[in-house]
Amino acid sequence: MGRNVGRFTVALVAGLLLATGGACATVDTPAVELPAPVALPEEQAQPSSESVEPSPTPEAVEAMGAAPKVSRSPSASPKASASPKSSPKPKRTSTAPRAVPKPPTETKVPPAPPKPAPSSCKPSYKGDQASRAQAKAALTEAAGRVYWPTSAPDIRVPVDLIKATAWQESGWQSNIVACDGGIGLMQVMPDTATWMNQRFGQNYDVWDYRDNAYLGGTYLAWLTKYIGDMYFDADYRLDTDLCTSELNSCLLNAVIAAYNYGHGAVAREGQPLAIPNPSYVRNVRALMTECVCLGY
Repeated sequence: MGRNVGRFTVALVAGLLLATGGACATVDTPAVELPAPVALPEEQAQPSSESVEPSPTPEAVEAMGAAPKVSRSPSASPKASASPKSSPKPKRTSTAPRAVPKPPTETKVPPAPPKPAPSSCKPSYKGDQASRAQAKAALTEAAGRVYWPTSAPDIRVPVDLIKATAWQESGWQSNIVACDGGIGLMQVMPDTATWMNQRFGQNYDVWDYRDNAYLGGTYLAWLTKYIGDMYFDADYRLDTDLCTSELNSCLLNAVIAAYNYGHGAVAREGQPLAIPNPSYVRNVRALMTECVCLGY
């Protein structure tokens, strides 16, 4: 996650490890069950109004999808006719991005990616390696979450996207540490992990392979909403058939590019959508259909 000249070195290392049958080592003892991740079902994501003096819901969590508090006086009538019917959301007629984007929906954004690491730098390893089955389960679960249950419940992170991104980033090596500081399956930057935990009121451990998958999925979901609101009028579809030969033609390509280069290099206020890293986008797009990891 972030600019990394050594990222392709990681992919090559992963390829060599796979060729020799040593890409992943089996963990003998499964990790301890962790607290519930960011995305919860709609009814669980809402703060309980029945508990005694509940603590205020953090503003960030409310933006993520927690239901706002509704006060109702005892004499208020519950008649349905008292509320006017809401108008249906207008459908977007064009799949192309807006030439002039809307203002960004958030002012508190992730930190900028680090400077590229020297090409001569070799990645390091820390801790135990998750097995392929464990990595697959973590990535699949992260893809199945509803990250914006109230404000944007239609946002989904496709499982082939999160698997392909993890393969491009780390070769599914859960204990790899890149020269630019990226950690684990999704190569999450420590500063980015800290920002997401604060933004969404969580406490994910970037060194745990399951939490790492959730953090990567959360970042992809955040980018989908941020860029989708600015350029696509809240049309959050990440379908490949919405893309043309022009890389800046669809939300999917923009999200992939921003995962690697940061949101600020792709979604720029007052400027057209940009794809500053076409090679990375093409690699991930190809892996979404051709990656050997899809068969694990």
